[in-house]
Amino acid sequence: MPTTYNNPVYPYRRPPELDREGVRHCPVVIVGAGPTGLAMAIDLAQQGIASVVLDDNNTVSVGSRAICFAKRTLEILDRLGCAKPMVDKGVTWQRGRVFFQEREVYDFDLLPEEGHRMPAFINLQQYYFEEYLVDRADALSDLIDLRWLHKVTEVASHPERSEVMVSTEDGDYRLSCDYLLVADGANSKIRDMLGLESKGQVFQDRFLIADVIMKADFPTERWFWFDPPFHPNQSVLLHRQPDNVWRIDFQLGWDADPEEEKKEENIRPRVQAMLGEDVEFELEWASVYTFRCRKMDDYIHQRVFFMGDAAHQVSPFGARGANGALQSTENLAWKLARVLKGEAHEALLATYNDERQHGAAENILNSTRATDFITPKSRVSRLFRDSVLELAERYPFARRLVNSGRLSMPCHYDDSPLNGHETEGLPLELRPGSPAKDAPIGLAGRRAWLLNQLGDRFTLLLDGRVDSARAETLRAELEPLLARQDDLDLLVVGPAPHALTELPRSRQIEDVENLVGERYGLTAGVAYLIRPDQHVSARWHEIKAADVEAALDRTLGRHLNAEEARHATA
Repeated sequence: MPTTYNNPVYPYRRPPELDREGVRHCPVVIVGAGPTGLAMAIDLAQQGIASVVLDDNNTVSVGSRAICFAKRTLEILDRLGCAKPMVDKGVTWQRGRVFFQEREVYDFDLLPEEGHRMPAFINLQQYYFEEYLVDRADALSDLIDLRWLHKVTEVASHPERSEVMVSTEDGDYRLSCDYLLVADGANSKIRDMLGLESKGQVFQDRFLIADVIMKADFPTERWFWFDPPFHPNQSVLLHRQPDNVWRIDFQLGWDADPEEEKKEENIRPRVQAMLGEDVEFELEWASVYTFRCRKMDDYIHQRVFFMGDAAHQVSPFGARGANGALQSTENLAWKLARVLKGEAHEALLATYNDERQHGAAENILNSTRATDFITPKSRVSRLFRDSVLELAERYPFARRLVNSGRLSMPCHYDDSPLNGHETEGLPLELRPGSPAKDAPIGLAGRRAWLLNQLGDRFTLLLDGRVDSARAETLRAELEPLLARQDDLDLLVVGPAPHALTELPRSRQIEDVENLVGERYGLTAGVAYLIRPDQHVSARWHEIKAADVEAALDRTLGRHLNAEEARHATA
């Protein structure tokens, strides 16, 4: 098949451990240099934590695989220094259309409001995504030891450390580490070595992915067909990618023969029937897949942490796989960094499992519902689906029932044990446990973005538009707090009195389009405590240093006494 992309080949390097005695100990070893493992290594490096990354391959993924990257994922990658090449190369989109048989029933807009740096979605082949991550990891090589063609063959998990045996063309060596992070994919070998399971449901249907190269005048939108005339009784999805590549996803049915369906002579008639006889195209990549929705009951096994597809797996409907994986890495990285630096209790790490089990369950629920709607398995469910689609053409209420893959949305950790003080009268979307929202700002006389001022550290976002007397009171409250809390920055929405802008680690921003105030419900004195992963920890109408400190102690596990700490890590 022709291709528009030449996979880079990364060099193998002889490991120094072969030329020294003893077992080298590392803070962190990461297994898997795919998107999850690389994003984790980059996030840790930005927070001062070194890692060794092991991968048994020496290139990026073959075929485009994941292609849809959501706004929240792009915001995470922007913090990691990887978003710009993705947005520059990717195809930006925010509109979708839903078709039933021969007609369009409705369309939708995923980001109808202005004032966001990142688009609702981009489409980008996974091999580009991985290449940009490798480039960023290489730029952080003083803290990321990225090793290609290093295969983990044995794992030993202990309460205080983990050990791995690594095989290379020059021989085998051992590493021990404080924490072993596993991102070796859905069929995780490490999970098998430890006798652990990922449980869930296999869906009895087959789908054909065909990535075709063609010049077409279709708009840059997501098009989804139910029961189209060119592929009756099944579904079809169309997406545009860079380099004139288009993703077409055909539902085939459970009885389809995967080997036969992958043959080009069988793919071409399907694509031609969809596009029309006069459209010329080349087939770049094709795959037939059956998918699962499943997850591990616990992502933590002593000092081994599972991430990405190794921990949880969903169907491709809704683009929740890669997007969910990146939300997992940002959740774990800041916690692990602070534990390794001695700034947080080890019990904090258990909340990775608490919060991301919630995220995975949400993704699996949406993915399962989408699959059930797209592939009805009974006459009654088919009748329900078709009736909903008929109604959706005329009645907006029915459109909420159509499920062609509810697209990935940021996760809100509503029941997280880390959530601090909540106050009434502030926007529900930014309740504790929620990801922060972006908005344009002014910073030192230039235009900037709010989210670029958040991340990697704790931030107290304060509406500093108060009178001088109130500013002096706030200064007296906050100055000792900032002196005690080295990991806390102050971001003041101004114009604010000098009493606030001259505080240690304080920066003033201007609400140039009044969108920060609107989205955060700001009035004078309102404050948000935001975690290093850009999630809201607590918020107040009127802050007191003791309340902020209590929220920080809760988030970092400092409030636990010795007995509670032992229970939390058990």
